[in-house]
Amino acid sequence: MATRDALWGYRDAFGDAFGRTYFRRFGPGVASSVGLGTYLGDPTDAVDDALRETLRLGIESGANHVDTATNYRCGRSERVVGEAIREAAVDRAAVVVATKGGFLPFDGDRPDDPAAYLRERYLEPGIVDPADLVGAHSIAPGLLEWSLDRSLDRLGLERVDCYYVHNPETQLESRSREAVYDALEAAFETLERRRAAGDVGAYGVATWDAFRVPEGADRYLSLREVLARAAAAGEAVGPDDDHGLAAIQLPFTVHMADAFTRANQRLPDDPDGDPVSTLEFAHEAGLAVVTSASVGQGELAADGAIPAAVDARLSGDTPAQRALNFARSAPGVTCSLVGTTDPDHLRENVAAGTFDPLGASAFDATFE
Repeated sequence: MATRDALWGYRDAFGDAFGRTYFRRFGPGVASSVGLGTYLGDPTDAVDDALRETLRLGIESGANHVDTATNYRCGRSERVVGEAIREAAVDRAAVVVATKGGFLPFDGDRPDDPAAYLRERYLEPGIVDPADLVGAHSIAPGLLEWSLDRSLDRLGLERVDCYYVHNPETQLESRSREAVYDALEAAFETLERRRAAGDVGAYGVATWDAFRVPEGADRYLSLREVLARAAAAGEAVGPDDDHGLAAIQLPFTVHMADAFTRANQRLPDDPDGDPVSTLEFAHEAGLAVVTSASVGQGELAADGAIPAAVDARLSGDTPAQRALNFARSAPGVTCSLVGTTDPDHLRENVAAGTFDPLGASAFDATFE
């Protein structure tokens, strides 16, 4: 697991090479604000080898926040993350490792008949109840228990530092919002027990739409209610009334800046007041914010992809660096994820952190 001393030691070893606020508070210490994502890539041995090398290089170059999920690349990404951490010349305790559960994963490759595979692998053995499924998604406690155990096994780790409930808004396709909040509370109780057992350091909610869309939209979830359900789970599990909900994850780019621009969340201490943005809510609640798709899955790495007026305000030698630095500059953002299997792109991405992010006023000005 990541420890305070090791994380601060990593910061002391690499901090002078990077710009202002490159290392930011996360978990028991600090971690890099450029994170290593593992979502993209075919489930092949060749991609495994390339991803393993870029992850190792990133960890050894100043990026010590690694993000994956049980279903990424048919389960291969978790295995590769574990291998890269073991191969890197960096102490495991100096690396923040996050993974996710919620989607039923394949095992190494895509089956010819996915429906038959899911039925034989998950439904017939009773790993998941069909009543809890929306498509290939469930956040039922039994599946999350299974998924966490599977993740620890694939990673080869005794503990993950942050475990996300993956895209809970998927459940809204078949369930009421109140039923989804109830399911989240049950999921959080499971993760509270695993936190008490030492299997996870903290937990979070990773989303695509839930915290970006307008209040009341079909795939909307209230952060106030999510936080309240975590507090209830913490109180129910004990031994104290604290809880382990520590982070949210959502996409954030110059073209998907809703978490900053849209006022769609109600603060716990002012439920009848004006809504605030997700980033402001997270800041007020002390939640870390991790951004996904920070370079638009590569689209923002092209010349001209960032609007010229915004691009001119951002620091960085390349469009990809400036796109990353836009995401890292948003108030309240803890880490911006970017994935690659190309060593040159990895070096380019990590080097984005050598440039200072925009200050709050300068970031606000990009929307004028």
